[in-house]
Amino acid sequence: MVIEIPELFQPDEVREIREALQAADWADGRATAGHRAALVKENEQLPLDHPLARQLADRVLTRLYQTPLFIAATLPQRILQPRFSRYDGHGHYGNHVDNAIFPIPGTGEHLRSDVSSTLFLSDPDEYDGGELVIEDMFGNHTVKLPAGSLVVYPGSSLHRVAPVTRGVRFASFFWTQSFVASPERRRLMFELDGAIQSIAGDHPEHGSVDALTNVYHNLLRQWSVT
Repeated sequence: MVIEIPELFQPDEVREIREALQAADWADGRATAGHRAALVKENEQLPLDHPLARQLADRVLTRLYQTPLFIAATLPQRILQPRFSRYDGHGHYGNHVDNAIFPIPGTGEHLRSDVSSTLFLSDPDEYDGGELVIEDMFGNHTVKLPAGSLVVYPGSSLHRVAPVTRGVRFASFFWTQSFVASPERRRLMFELDGAIQSIAGDHPEHGSVDALTNVYHNLLRQWSVT
């Protein structure tokens, strides 16, 4: 399930974030990649312990928990600290699958990467190439969103970032451990939630709203992993 969430951040907010990122000291992105991924990765990342990285990550996390569409699509149990990347000069990230398990820095705990997310921080006309290409059983999804918009997709997906041949592509990326580990069940929950919201909007007093909401929460009880 690939879901686009428009305008997570407004243009003035993106401009402020971009100005901070442009002035930052970047590191080779291969330092955080696994053995296989490092062979196909060519970009720069903001070090996780950089003060700006922590500040911007907190800002992204706060906004995510205020966004109903993100909550409905991912059913987040925990979110790994968002990271920030920079691609230019034919920078790219070839086909790869994200690690299934990530350590949570400074905690000794781990997170299962059920859902991957990319927050675009450059507008499409600012760079050529740089598309996020996600492969699944239904084919390839090519994603290049306006700055401030987010895409979420299964962490199990094979995906890549096409070479950036002009300009600079800034983005944030992160992983979510969901209360519902199965992507098929998350899709059903998302579709059921959407149907409930639609009925409630058109017929708020209809008895089916309560009945379907009951089904939703009982499925969540049955399928959730804590």
